[in-house]
Amino acid sequence: MSRALGALAEARAADLLQRQGYRVADRHWPCKGGEIELVFVAPDGTLVFVEVRARANARHGSALETILDGKRRRLVRAAAIYLHVKGKHDAACRFDVVAITGDAVEHVEDAFRATW
Repeated sequence: MSRALGALAEARAADLLQRQGYRVADRHWPCKGGEIELVFVAPDGTLVFVEVRARANARHGSALETILDGKRRRLVRAAAIYLHVKGKHDAACRFDVVAITGDAVEHVEDAFRATW
């Protein structure tokens, strides 16, 4: 994914979530092994780690199909670091995905589970 497509996808994802009542907690939070693109607080107070995936078209599959086990493990590890650093050890949290394939935008709540 090009940098421009990635930035546009993240902006679209953030806009979608904010229209659904989510509040931005962090953007581009760096940590060892990568970064967490978006962290939001859901309307019910749940801390939501959001992975944004985008593809210009579905010729090689959907954007959602690009989140493989390795990526999930890295996100879970980064989220654990985030919770520790921010002192949110007992916070309710989940992992959402906003997948953009062409013009189609899909928000998948609780897309995968962490095994702490």
